[in-house]
Amino acid sequence: MAYVITQPCIGVRDASCVDVCPVDCIHPSSNEPGYEEAEQLFINPDECIDCGACEPACPVTAIFEESAVPDEWKSYIKINAEFFNRG
Repeated sequence: MAYVITQPCIGVRDASCVDVCPVDCIHPSSNEPGYEEAEQLFINPDECIDCGACEPACPVTAIFEESAVPDEWKSYIKINAEFFNRG
């Protein structure tokens, strides 16, 4: 089960989570195309190893294990996955 970045990240894009991720599954990073245009960061569910390092690193408490995403932000599970499926 992957981790998911939710609503509090919008407009913040703090890279603390990117810095601690051991598998670089959080995108776009500041050196990737699309970073400036992205409203938030996203965790690739196919690359996430469920280590949880990103969760305590997030200064705005936007990251949750998929099964623990608050009800009001459940839509972000799909939003995160779709970011990596666009074509």
